[in-house]
Amino acid sequence: MADHFFTFSIITLSLFVVASSGGLESELVADLLTLQAESKSGVIHLDDRTVSKFLTSPRTPRPYSFLIFFDAANFHDKPELRLRELRREFEIVASSFITNHNSSNTKLFFGDIEFRESQSSFQLFGVNSLPHVRLVGPTAKSLKDDSDVMDQGDFSRLAESMAEFVQYRTKLTVGPIHRPPALSKMQLGLITALLLLCLPLVAKRIFAGETLLHDPKIWLSGAVFVYFFSVSGAMHNIIRKMPMFLVDRNDPNKLVFFYQGSGMQLGAEGFAVGFLYTVVGLLLAFVTHVLVYVKDATAKRLAMLFTLLVSFWAVKKVILLDNWKTGYGIHGFWPSSWN
Repeated sequence: MADHFFTFSIITLSLFVVASSGGLESELVADLLTLQAESKSGVIHLDDRTVSKFLTSPRTPRPYSFLIFFDAANFHDKPELRLRELRREFEIVASSFITNHNSSNTKLFFGDIEFRESQSSFQLFGVNSLPHVRLVGPTAKSLKDDSDVMDQGDFSRLAESMAEFVQYRTKLTVGPIHRPPALSKMQLGLITALLLLCLPLVAKRIFAGETLLHDPKIWLSGAVFVYFFSVSGAMHNIIRKMPMFLVDRNDPNKLVFFYQGSGMQLGAEGFAVGFLYTVVGLLLAFVTHVLVYVKDATAKRLAMLFTLLVSFWAVKKVILLDNWKTGYGIHGFWPSSWN
């Protein structure tokens, strides 16, 4: 009889512990949903107290994961860190995830920690550089050793990279990224009204042939711009949101304009190569459209020699940069009879 009573007591106590644990977890999730609803973007602002409440105090496995953006307001004026831009992109990912899941998903929450408010939390996570995004999974006991850090090289694609990081680490799909429109409805209305007011004047100048579009120099400048835009990788920079330069990790006071490695191209190096290509293109256009009308043979020869030397120098610089960046070499092959 005593054995049965003891067994019954153990089972009852175990059920009570499980029920209490489940109730605590439900309470934590409910608190997180409330904080998420109070935030305009869905990003929960964390401090030392809430980090303890939601991450360090609960037993593992927790019923949720946390994607955390580490911020420092006093570094927002440093353009090389891009903290303002990355913070906005982080908020876009959070709001997109919440919208795509109809605010019903409790498996993943988004939070941010500010350095001056929560220096203890920064030390707890082992954060010593910014920008920094970290995912704390349900089973992470040590916030420093058991959580996943997003590589700084992945910040180039901003919100899209963060969404891929979430999907890869948590197997949860963020879904389509919902970006706010560039112009508000009020701004669009004002622009439309302004265009309608200017339409009669613009039509009059078009029929009179007095617009910039009737000037050949504008078309020439536009053609040069399109050529430079095409060969400089500007479209790649826009799509990938590539920075113009990076801060040297070994020397924060030094800027890196040329990145060695085929995995990434900075905006500055694309513009440098595009400038060299444009120089060669303009010289070729000069030879084929201007130099042919010069009657002085000596002037022609000097101009051709100058064109060949500058073009050779520009192409050589591009080849050397490509070899330094990718490791691939380009070699000239002469006729066998010349050897």
